[in-house]
Amino acid sequence: MTTHPAYRGRFAPTPSGPLHFGSIVAAAGSYADALAHGGEWHVRIDDVDPPRVVPGADDAILRCLEALGFEWQGDVVRQGRRTDAYGTALEQLRQVARIYPCTCSRGEILAAGLPGVEGPRYPGTCRTGVTRPDRAPAWRLAVGGPPVVFHDDLQGEIVQDVARATGDFVLRRADGVFSYHLACVVDDIAGGFTHVVRGADLIDSTPRQLILMSALGASQPSYLHLPVATDEAGQKLSKQTLARPVDLSQPAAVLMQALAFLGHPPPDEFVRATPARIWQWIRTTWSRDRLPRARHLRLPPPS
Repeated sequence: MTTHPAYRGRFAPTPSGPLHFGSIVAAAGSYADALAHGGEWHVRIDDVDPPRVVPGADDAILRCLEALGFEWQGDVVRQGRRTDAYGTALEQLRQVARIYPCTCSRGEILAAGLPGVEGPRYPGTCRTGVTRPDRAPAWRLAVGGPPVVFHDDLQGEIVQDVARATGDFVLRRADGVFSYHLACVVDDIAGGFTHVVRGADLIDSTPRQLILMSALGASQPSYLHLPVATDEAGQKLSKQTLARPVDLSQPAAVLMQALAFLGHPPPDEFVRATPARIWQWIRTTWSRDRLPRARHLRLPPPS
């Protein structure tokens, strides 16, 4: 039987392009928290959605992490190679009647006019049977019951009525691609992760993932959602908003900026230090009490 340490964390980027400053903030926060707790830190490439994958981006991400001094345990997990595990989980949920096929189009869901946290909310049209048997179905998880409540180690108590926030959500699309939520939960369970430290842009996803964990008979990890870096217009730094890749010619400066954003500015002289020296410093300096509690923080302009 495999045993895990008391703290086991991970960083799980999507290979849709190179890492930008917002990505490094999430990676640095999760790595620093693992170091401070004497735990393990793993890397997973979330490439379950082929249309979002940019060829070569996974290798570029790993080279970037190495250049910045990140050290992970074990092999890098790639979701694109784990579809059998997701299919097994989907079948497990089907056996206990937690999922059902759905043939609704995006336009039909939009026409229902139900608002949700990530756009139109699914109205439950196919719960009693598909409306268009000529279409390939997606598979949805039926949700209901009381709101999901969990404690975030930075943001405090989070409450979400998933039925009203998203409605029954997709676990496998009509084109056969498994959803982020199912793949993430199956891999977090398989990896034995005890702590999930990631950006606050994913906090609305957590209740759905907790429902899935419970449905699959797993215990929930501890969550900590870090502030998300935004540009001058208040938009989250992302590949979609054309955030620039990090400058690896000055790795110490990149790390110092990310850690300062997280309330842990290293001494100025560390700009000439190696990344290993900065991580050695953060191991004994890191404190969750110093983390900004805002969900979004504007990135300071270059000095």
